[in-house]
Amino acid sequence: MGAGKTFVVGDVHGCLDMLKGLIEKIEWNPSKDRLIFIGDYIDRGRDSRGVVDFVLELKANSPHVQCLIGNHEQMFLDYLSDIDPQTFILNGGLSTLRSYKEVRRSRKDPLIPSSHLDFFSSLLPMIELEQYYIVHAGFRPHITIVDQNLIDMIWIRDGFIYSDYDFGRVVIFGHTPFSNPMIMKNKIGIDTGAVYGNCLTCLELPEKRFHSVRAP
Repeated sequence: MGAGKTFVVGDVHGCLDMLKGLIEKIEWNPSKDRLIFIGDYIDRGRDSRGVVDFVLELKANSPHVQCLIGNHEQMFLDYLSDIDPQTFILNGGLSTLRSYKEVRRSRKDPLIPSSHLDFFSSLLPMIELEQYYIVHAGFRPHITIVDQNLIDMIWIRDGFIYSDYDFGRVVIFGHTPFSNPMIMKNKIGIDTGAVYGNCLTCLELPEKRFHSVRAP
C-alpha cells in the first residue's frame, strides 16, 4: 500500500445518510487511502442493514477498508447464537431487526443475509498503526496490549477514559460519546453521538484533522 491517508470513522449506529455524507466529504481515495471503521455499525439508528450494505460495498471496491468490532456487533452475534438473547434487545437491537425485516422479501428468506453474517464474524478486535492503536472502546491500563481481552476492548469506559496510562501509542477509540472529539495525550475519542442528534466524526491521519457531518 502506498503513502495514502488513513481515515478512522466513529460509531455509525444505523445512521446511513450521515455515513454517506461523511464518506463524500472526506474525499477518500479507494485506491490508496486506508479507511477504518471503529465499530457499532448497528442499533438505535434507522437503517442498520443499510449501513452494513454500504460498508460491504466500500470493501468490495477497495482493499484498504478495515472494520473493527464494537460491543453492539458482539451483542448481535450473542443474540443470533442464543448465547444472550436479551442484552441486544435492551440496547437498541429492535431497530436493527426492524431494518432487516423491512427489506426481507419472504419469511422463507433468512432474516440476516449470509454476507452480513460473514461480515459480523470477520470484524477485527483492534488495529495497530505506526503511532496509534485503534480499538472500539479502549484498553485496560497496566496490561500489555497482547494481554488485553475483547470484553475490555469493546466495553471499557471510565477505567480507560480517566486514565493517563501510556500504552506506547496514542489510542483512537469510539464507544463513549462526546459532544466533540475527546483529545488527550494518550487517547483520541471520536464517537460524537451521531445517533443522538449530534455529529458523525472521522479522524484523518497523519494530519490529525477531524471531519464531521450532522443529520441532513
